[in-house]
Amino acid sequence: MTQSGRKQKVKQHVIEEWTGKIVTSFCIVLLVVIIFSMVYFVATKGLSAFFKDGLKLSEIFGTTWKPDGEPPLFGALPFIIGSFSTSLLAAVIAAPLGISAALFMVEIMPNIGRKYLQPVIELLAGIPSVVYGFVGLSVIVPLYRDIFPGQGLGIAAGATVLSIMILPTITSIATDALASLPAGLKEGSYALGATRWQTLSRTVIPTTLPALMTGIVLGMARAFGEALAVQMVIGNAPHIPHSLFESTSTLTSVITLSMGNTVMGSMQNNVLWTLAFILMMMTFVFVFVVRWLERRAQR
Repeated sequence: MTQSGRKQKVKQHVIEEWTGKIVTSFCIVLLVVIIFSMVYFVATKGLSAFFKDGLKLSEIFGTTWKPDGEPPLFGALPFIIGSFSTSLLAAVIAAPLGISAALFMVEIMPNIGRKYLQPVIELLAGIPSVVYGFVGLSVIVPLYRDIFPGQGLGIAAGATVLSIMILPTITSIATDALASLPAGLKEGSYALGATRWQTLSRTVIPTTLPALMTGIVLGMARAFGEALAVQMVIGNAPHIPHSLFESTSTLTSVITLSMGNTVMGSMQNNVLWTLAFILMMMTFVFVFVVRWLERRAQR
């Protein structure tokens, strides 16, 4: 190759490298601008209820929601409790199932598990939320109505639907965590005379616990932000429930049901944006918890 040909090739590589850097930098800057713009927009709209309409923070954490009353009351505590209750109960239901499925696919019967069970679990992630809600309304709600007192609508029905929806998230993260475990760790346990159950319960699970908790927290974040499926089975009643089978509502449900019926800039509309701001802050909390668990797992 001549010297001019080598120079031409080097010049082409430099142009391609700089083009890639410019495109990548532009995409990163655009992503950061979009994220900060969304946070700024939701924050300004959410805080306007306090600075523009004179709403007090204590009123948001009240227990009565009557936006059309005289005077209007915007107690959102029932919605906050409903969101946390459904998310926590869904995690309690889905975590043992997801971790058990991951153990089955990785440690117990990897060939059968990855061939049959993993595709089924991955299929659950692609089902639309409205399908989950319709199945819950047609199957879970009548089942609970026949077994337990009440109409079947409530936290239990919502948490059951959410547990199925977050199962793929918990299972996939738990599977990756178990698959990345060094083989020598398990072999050393077996060499000491431990059984398979002792190895799983005393070595594998404690070692991968931070990663497993990461999957559970991400599943809770997914459940916390779900709207349509929960809205169809929870009853949407603006009060604090006294049992798992009483109707209640969540932050996402009241926002989606009420936002279209309010006038932009009105006090009720600003309060709904405040609820959206609270929802976004809780999402950030979940992200910070995940980051903390990841740093703990790397130590």
